[in-house]
Amino acid sequence: MSWAIHLLAGLLGTGSWVAINGVWVELPLLVASAPEGWLLPSYLTVITQLANVGPLAVTLCHRFLPGRLSEVGVIYAILCLGSLACLLLAFFWRETSTLGVGGSGSRPPHSTALLGLLFFLALVDCTSSVTFLPYMRRLRPPFLTSYFVGEGMSGLLPALVALGQGVGAVRCLNSSLAGNATGQQLRAEYQAGRFSAQAFFLFLGGMMLLSLAAFLLLNHLPAASRERAKEEKSQQLQPRRPPESQGGRPATAGEEEEEGGEQRKRSRRAPPPRFGSGTYSWPQVAYLFGLLAWANALTNGVLPAVQPYSCLPYGNSAYHLAATLAALANPLACFLGMFLPNRSLVPMGALAGAGSLLACYIMSMAVLSPCPPLLHRPAGAILMVLCWVLFVGTFSYVKLMIGLILRDEGHSALVWCGAVVQLGSMAGALTMFPLVSVYSLFLAGDPCNPSCPAA
Repeated sequence: MSWAIHLLAGLLGTGSWVAINGVWVELPLLVASAPEGWLLPSYLTVITQLANVGPLAVTLCHRFLPGRLSEVGVIYAILCLGSLACLLLAFFWRETSTLGVGGSGSRPPHSTALLGLLFFLALVDCTSSVTFLPYMRRLRPPFLTSYFVGEGMSGLLPALVALGQGVGAVRCLNSSLAGNATGQQLRAEYQAGRFSAQAFFLFLGGMMLLSLAAFLLLNHLPAASRERAKEEKSQQLQPRRPPESQGGRPATAGEEEEEGGEQRKRSRRAPPPRFGSGTYSWPQVAYLFGLLAWANALTNGVLPAVQPYSCLPYGNSAYHLAATLAALANPLACFLGMFLPNRSLVPMGALAGAGSLLACYIMSMAVLSPCPPLLHRPAGAILMVLCWVLFVGTFSYVKLMIGLILRDEGHSALVWCGAVVQLGSMAGALTMFPLVSVYSLFLAGDPCNPSCPAA
C-alpha cells in the first residue's frame, strides 16, 4: 500500500463536510453581525435540508440513466463550487438586503449573500455523500477507511481552529453598563475572536482547494493508477461468494453446488439482485440500511441540535471539550477500524444499541436543562463529555463497518449508502427543528445568571 494514496484519500474525505462543519462552529461569531441573530442556526438547518436536492438528483440519475453520469466530473464540479463559495463568503458574508413586499423601511434586512452561499456549500457537502463513496470503490478497501478518517477530520479541524480563534468566549457585563441603571443582573456578551470570520472562511476555502488538489492527484498520479489497476484485477478474479447458512457457518461444497443449481433455476425466472456479491440476504441489507439511517439521524440531526442544551449547563469548558473531543473521536474510531475491523452484524447491532443508550442520556440531560443532575459537581461535566465522546466514537465505528460491507456489494450499494446517509440526517434534523426552533421545548441556561440553586 502507498501511504501517499492513504493521505490523498484522507484529504478527499476532509473536503466532504469541512465547509458546513466550519460554518456551524463559527456561528457564535456570525450571529453577532447577522441581522437574523440566533435564528441563523435554524436557517442553516433548513438550507442544509433543501440542499438534499443534489444527492436526490444524483441518485435518480444513477437509477434511471445508468452510466450517463460521470462521477469524476461531478466531484470536480462540486469541489470547485465549494472552494469558490468559501472564498466569496470571506468577502461578502456581511452583505445584507431586504426581501419581500412592502416599502424598504418596513422590511427587515437579511444576510442574503451569507444564506445564498451557505446553500451552495450545503449542496456541495450533501452531494459528496453520493459521489465520493462510489468513487472510492475504485481503490482497495483500506483506502476507504482512510477516506472515513478524513471525513472525521472535516469536523475536527474547523473545531480546533475555532477553538484557537476563541469562538464562544463569554464576558459577563453589568446590565447598568448597557443603559439600565437599575438593573442588577449581568448580561452575557460573546467576545470577538482572535482573528476575523473572513480569515476563517479563507481557511475553509484553503481546505476545499487542498481536497480538490488531492482528488486531482488521485486521478493522475501513477501510484494511484497502479492501485486502481490492482483493484480492478482483484474484482475480476474474485469469485461470487454464496450466502452463509442460517447457522452462521460457511456452506459446504455440496451445499454450494446445490445452492448454485437453485440460484441458476431462480435466475431464469427472476432478475438478478441489485447488490451483486450475494453475501447478504435482502433482510440483512435492509437491516444495514436501517442501522445506517438511524446512526446518521442521531449523529447528524438529533443530537447536534441539543448539544448546547446538554453541555452548557455544566459550563463553557464542558461544552467546548465535548464538541472538540467528540470531533476527535470520529477519526480515531475510523483509525481503530483500520486495524480492528469487525463486519459481523450482531456486534454491530450491539454497538448501535450502546450508542443509542448514550444518546438517551444526552437527550435526557438536554430536556432537563438548565438544571440537570450533578449540575454543580465535576462528575456531571466529566460524565457529559465522556458520553459525547463514546457516543460519537461508537457510531463512527458502526458507520465505517457498514461502509466497508456495502463497498463489497458494488457501486450501486455505495450510491444508496450515500443516499441513506442523507435521508437519515434529514429525518433527524427535520424532527428536531420544530421542537427546538418553533416550540422551544429545550431551555438554555444563562451563563451569567444561573437560575439553579447550588448544591
